[in-house]
Amino acid sequence: MEITLVEGDITAQSVDVVVNAANSSLLGGGGVDGAIHRRGGPAILEQCRALRADRYPGGLPTGQAVATTAGELPARWVVHTVGPVFSATEDRSALLRDCYANSLAVADELGAATVAFPLISAGIYGWPVADAVRQALTVLRTAAPATVTEVRLVLFGGGTYATARRVLDAG
Repeated sequence: MEITLVEGDITAQSVDVVVNAANSSLLGGGGVDGAIHRRGGPAILEQCRALRADRYPGGLPTGQAVATTAGELPARWVVHTVGPVFSATEDRSALLRDCYANSLAVADELGAATVAFPLISAGIYGWPVADAVRQALTVLRTAAPATVTEVRLVLFGGGTYATARRVLDAG
């Protein structure tokens, strides 16, 4: 599986699956979540509401992943995952890695070949960028999905991209 870094807007990625760094309500929010809901249109929210009513009445648990349509995005599906809020006193890195592993598994079940990930938890949830990249790469470098052949880690902003590039190049 090829892993590439892309500086840009995740909602503009033409891939099979766009991963959404969602909040547990699945009903939109700020950051990546809000951008995906805004650009993807009402079809995503409609399916998220149905998921809340049926499978996740209390919200999607942290680290888990679920798929919906991509609506008007240039993708086939959105895989929603809830990242952990960073804590300086509690190691939540396993939950962050679960976001990547479970999202990749859902994408694989869908038969996706290309997947675009945001840097989960590195925005409003406060995860330090360099460690967020390390956690993502830990999972992505060891994954062996059946159908996914390309993963893009889509980074918002030049500083975030530069940090991710340093972490990737360091091995």
